[in-house]
Amino acid sequence: MTDSAQRLTAALADRYRIERELGQGGMATVYLAQDVKHDRKVALKVLRPELAAVIGGERFLAEIKTTANLQHPHILSLFDSGDAAGIVYYVMPYVEGESLRDRLHRERQLPIDEAVRIATEVASALDYAHRHGVVHRDIKPENILLHDGSAMVADFGIALAVSRSEGGTRMTETGMSLGTPYYMSPEQAMGEREITAKSDVYALGAVLYEMLTGEPPFTGPSAQAIIARVVTEEPRSLTLQRKTIPPHVEAAVETALAKLPADRFATAAQFAEALNKPGAMPATLARTAVTRAAAPALSRRSALIPWGIALVTGAAALWAWLGRKPAAPLAPLARFGIQLPRDAEPVGATGSTISFSPDGSRIVYVGRAPSGQRLYVRGLDQLDPVPVPGSDGGILPFFSADGQWLGFKQDNRLVKVALAGGPVTPVCDAPGETYGATWTPGDTIIFAGDSGLMDVPAAGGTAHVLARPGKGESFRWPEALPGGRVVLFTAMEGRVLKLAALTRSTGEVKRLTQTGGYPRYVSAGFVVLTDPSGIISAVPFDARRLETTGNPVPMADKVIINTDGDVNLGVSRSGAFAYQGTVAFGSRLLLVDRRGAAREAGSDTGFYYMPRLSPDDRRVAVFRFTDVNLAAGDVWVMDLLQHTRTRLTFDTVSGVPAWTPDGRRIAYTRFPKGILAGPTGSIYWVPADGSGTPESLVVAPGRWIPAGFAAGGRELVYSGGVLGSKTQIRRLDLAGSRTDQQFLATNFNNYNPSLSPDGHWIAYVSDESGRPEVYVRPFPGPGGRWQVSLDGGQEPVWSRAGGEIFFRNADKMMAAQVRTQPGFEVLGRSQLFTGSYDQAGRYRDYDVTRDGQTFVMFQPAQSTALSVFVTLNWFGQFRRRK
Repeated sequence: MTDSAQRLTAALADRYRIERELGQGGMATVYLAQDVKHDRKVALKVLRPELAAVIGGERFLAEIKTTANLQHPHILSLFDSGDAAGIVYYVMPYVEGESLRDRLHRERQLPIDEAVRIATEVASALDYAHRHGVVHRDIKPENILLHDGSAMVADFGIALAVSRSEGGTRMTETGMSLGTPYYMSPEQAMGEREITAKSDVYALGAVLYEMLTGEPPFTGPSAQAIIARVVTEEPRSLTLQRKTIPPHVEAAVETALAKLPADRFATAAQFAEALNKPGAMPATLARTAVTRAAAPALSRRSALIPWGIALVTGAAALWAWLGRKPAAPLAPLARFGIQLPRDAEPVGATGSTISFSPDGSRIVYVGRAPSGQRLYVRGLDQLDPVPVPGSDGGILPFFSADGQWLGFKQDNRLVKVALAGGPVTPVCDAPGETYGATWTPGDTIIFAGDSGLMDVPAAGGTAHVLARPGKGESFRWPEALPGGRVVLFTAMEGRVLKLAALTRSTGEVKRLTQTGGYPRYVSAGFVVLTDPSGIISAVPFDARRLETTGNPVPMADKVIINTDGDVNLGVSRSGAFAYQGTVAFGSRLLLVDRRGAAREAGSDTGFYYMPRLSPDDRRVAVFRFTDVNLAAGDVWVMDLLQHTRTRLTFDTVSGVPAWTPDGRRIAYTRFPKGILAGPTGSIYWVPADGSGTPESLVVAPGRWIPAGFAAGGRELVYSGGVLGSKTQIRRLDLAGSRTDQQFLATNFNNYNPSLSPDGHWIAYVSDESGRPEVYVRPFPGPGGRWQVSLDGGQEPVWSRAGGEIFFRNADKMMAAQVRTQPGFEVLGRSQLFTGSYDQAGRYRDYDVTRDGQTFVMFQPAQSTALSVFVTLNWFGQFRRRK
């Protein structure tokens, strides 16, 4: 027990007997206690000491008493409050049951009628409180308790007491704020001082959205990213994610989530009525909902106007959710799309088409024009781009070191123009191909061409060769480091991109082992690089020693890269970056129910294969290739709740992951020459949190694939074989001598093993009948075999409940109902759904949740060009997270 808890226990011994801690929130620690006088269990909440110190305990207790008069069947009332031994506390009933958050963790989506009922009960509580002048300010699933299935809203008035207290304007001192980013209304995110009842309506709309779809309307890797989306984007359609949602329910939720308070329901009661009665929505709001549904989100230019104000003034509101006390003001992460006018929209990948000014205040890009294309400049504080006079036909824009001049290529020569105005001035001839340029602080322009790296005075003259590439090489995308003494660039050989550095005084070229294209140096001590699949990464970099000092950290993806490797990306010296995005060829992760209804899992699009759910269903390990040629790839881990992804391995090609039963390690196959080239594939494993180095498990001639673990993780089951031989299934003892032994080897191919939950049976695929079929045998044997599939089957996986075996037959997902006691028997077979999902044949390309109700699958995605996307303050937030 903590020191403060001990002091509180002693001070309240005659009134409350503290039994145990129930949990901690942003404002308070919650204890289960016994009310000695009334012989009842209560929830005793202790205000965080730093918050109490800033707010003022007496003022807080005076304000919180206003909620003691709230008496409503769906409001958790206030029993008591006080100050004991300098510790501020308040007491509420202890509710037997669970929170809505607990239920959503367990079920993810609720039945529609039940979700509407819970929202209606919460709306009733909100309407009552609003009529008594109390706004909750922090409606979220954690604050909605389910007692005998009925909703009860907790912590009513706590946020009100904080906001009204004298410390309410000094919340940044505690590292806290009011509201939770997932459910925070735009006006709350923007830091407006007056928060009305309509903010609660928005939050309830967000909670109902999550009950219906399984996730809040806006998600992101950080609180800042979520708030940026709350302010600038529209939520995805409910019915696109769940077709059974009635239209009137969708219209009601959309209205509750309107950006402007004036476009929302006037009261929570009005929201509840619209949810329960088709046609009950007020006519003016109905028209607004129809208009909003018909307008594409990115074309709503008005939604982009307040982003700057919102994200700056909302910075203080982020600290509570982050749970940290800021050492100094830190601007929040902001990601947003710029919808540019049709007649000035960016062109496709024609050389590097975007450049960011060094101070991060504006971008220049190659856009459409009546004459074909020209350069446009757009300040981030402006709505419309402005043509650069005289830039028709210009490509490859780049800024001077002071940001006052713009250089670009035009008509086989390099030219420059002052952004303040003036004529376009020639710099030098540049015949043939040009692959980017950089402008040093010493007023020298260095560019990459057919002959290698060239330099020329910015005032004009003849270009001279600085460094020539080797045979089969080309030098591209130069970037002058601060001071201009060293130039980073990419040495490209075939499709291999390697970071290199040129020291201008000596002409020495240093080729680094780090792969990546289009290097851009950021003053925070990173180099931004791209890879052929369109991923942007930040690599820690020592500019003095010219060495990378850490592994790449993904920043964004879907960057357009053409066949020559040219990149539509601009990076400022301060770390702001902009890129033209695309939904790249590849696959996207979907969650599919047993009827075939699919919804996105919040992941990006990439060359993904072989998803494997962690034992708790929270994470998915996947095999991700860096490009369509399958030349390189690694194991990544996606967090389905946080919607983040982490690269786990850094080998040439690593894939086909398998989790240990405790979720602490992931086994995988390392393909040193690529998955399609060479016969070798050995099995390694690595801590799932990335905290350790890979350890070899099976290193032997042939290609071996991990399938799963038996005996509580003490034994690895895997399959494979030597090139030209039949595939077999083997076992490896992990508890002792690490010896392995054969389980199944015949004159046929046996592969894709899947163990039953009790470890006594194994399903697998064999072609002994002349085509692949699913069979089951006792494990570890001996015994016979039983055929499970009838007309072909692949990729079996045993349900974790044990009563079903799932497998695929072409595009059909099948389920075989089985019994394992007293012996094995197939009770029936049924087709669940069909769909054009990825299939990898001998490598299972899907997984199933613990309850057997949801399938994790990949669906091919098509290439579709999108707008310019801008990200601000990524590096500051990354360093803070570190």
